[in-house]
Amino acid sequence: MSKLHENTRVKEKAVLVGVDILGSPRILPLEESLIELEMLADTAGISVEAISTQNLQKPNPKTFVGSGKVNEIKGLLNESKADVVIFDSELNPRHQRELEKILGDDVRVLDRTALILDIFALHASTHEGALQVELAQLEYRLPRLTRAWTHLARQAGGGGGRSGVGVGLRGPGEKQLEMDRREINRRIAYLKEQLEKVRAHRTRHRNRRKKSNIPVVALVGYTNAGKSTLLNQLSDAGVYAADKLFATLDPTTRKIYLPAGKECLLTDTVGFIQNLPTTLVAAFRATLEEINEADLLLHVVDAAHSNSDEHIESVNQTLASIDAEHIPTLMVYNKIDQFSTDEFDEFKETYADDDVVFVSARDGLFVKELLGKLENKLYEQYIAIHAKIPYDKGNLLSQIYSIGKADMVDHMRDGVEVEARIPTRIVAQYNDYLIKEEEENNEEMVI
Repeated sequence: MSKLHENTRVKEKAVLVGVDILGSPRILPLEESLIELEMLADTAGISVEAISTQNLQKPNPKTFVGSGKVNEIKGLLNESKADVVIFDSELNPRHQRELEKILGDDVRVLDRTALILDIFALHASTHEGALQVELAQLEYRLPRLTRAWTHLARQAGGGGGRSGVGVGLRGPGEKQLEMDRREINRRIAYLKEQLEKVRAHRTRHRNRRKKSNIPVVALVGYTNAGKSTLLNQLSDAGVYAADKLFATLDPTTRKIYLPAGKECLLTDTVGFIQNLPTTLVAAFRATLEEINEADLLLHVVDAAHSNSDEHIESVNQTLASIDAEHIPTLMVYNKIDQFSTDEFDEFKETYADDDVVFVSARDGLFVKELLGKLENKLYEQYIAIHAKIPYDKGNLLSQIYSIGKADMVDHMRDGVEVEARIPTRIVAQYNDYLIKEEEENNEEMVI
C-alpha cells in the first residue's frame, strides 16, 4: 500500500497550493490545473478542504512559495484539520524538507508527481504494472531520503551540539541513511533488470505480430478521454472503464475486423496528463513502446471537455518525448453524446478534417464511420516502390503479393526486381532494397 494510504481508514484531508511563475510555460491555466489536481486527489482518496494560490516572479529557493503564503497555508491546515499539503508544481527535496519543518511534523508535503505516482500504485493490477510503478516511486524517493531521516532526528530530540541531533543519533542515522540508499539502489537495479526482460518479451511478441502482417493501431489520449470505452465498443474486450483518472494502466490488445473483412490489432495504452512525471515515462518504457511500434495512432479526445485543445497539446508533447510524433494519426473526438444538435454541428464545422472522426464510444454513435476511416488509413494509402529483393528475403515478396499490388516482377540472377504499390505502414521494411534513381540511370548507361 502506498504512503498516502498507509494505516488510513478515514478519507485524508488536504490543502492544495497552486503557483503561477512569471514566464513559465503552462498548458492549462492555473485555475483549470487546480481543478485537475483536485480530481487527482479525489482519485487517491483525499478530500480537498482548501485551495491557496500565488503569483511569483520566481520560486523561493527555501520554501518554493513566500513566507507569508507558508503562514497562510499553516492557518488553512489548522482551520480545516487537514494534514496533507499538495502542490500543483514539482517540488525539490529541499522545498519539501523546509516546508515540513515549518508546517509541523504531522503534516506531509507532497507535489503533483508524488500524487500521480500514488494513483498509479493504486491502479497497477498486473505484475508488470507493479514493477514499473515501484521503479518510478523509488527513483522519485531516493533523493528525498535525507528528509525522512532528519524528520526522525527531530522527533528524537535532544541537544548534542550545533547539528541539533542528540549524541549517539547522528552517526547511526547517517549510517542507516546510507544503508537505505544502497538498498534502494539495489532494488532499482533489480527492477530495471526485470523490466528489461519484460521489454525483451514484448519485443519478441511484437516481432511475431509483424510476421503476421496484421497492422497495429494504438489508442492514445488524455486520461479519462474514453480510450478503454472505445476499445470495448470496437472489440467487446471487457476492459475496466470508469469515469475517473487513470482507470487503466496495463495495455490490452484485441483483434478487430474492419468493414471489408480485413483485420487489425487495437491496443489500449495508459492515459496521459499534463506534466506526466518523467520518472513514470521512463519506468513505463516497455509499455509505451507499444505506441512506438504502432502503424497508426487513434488519438482519442474528450470533445466535451472545456480544455480539449490543451489536452491535445499535452498528449502531443508526451508523444514527442517518446519519439512517436511521426506515426500517422487519426483524431477521434469522443463524447459527442454530451452535445446538443446545434453544439455538435458547430463543433463539427470547427474541427472537421480528413483525419478526424466524431464518435460516442459509450453509445456507439458513428463507430462504423470510424472503422471505415481506420481501414482507409491502414490499407488504402499505398506508395510506389522499385526494389530488388534478395532471394533469401522471400517473405518480403510474399508480403507484396498478399497486401500490396505488384505492377512488375523480374526474376534476376541476384534477386527479384519488383515495381509495386504497398501500404505506407510497411515501406520501412523495404528501405534496404530500394533501387535509387542514380542506380537506375547507371543501369541504363551500361545497357
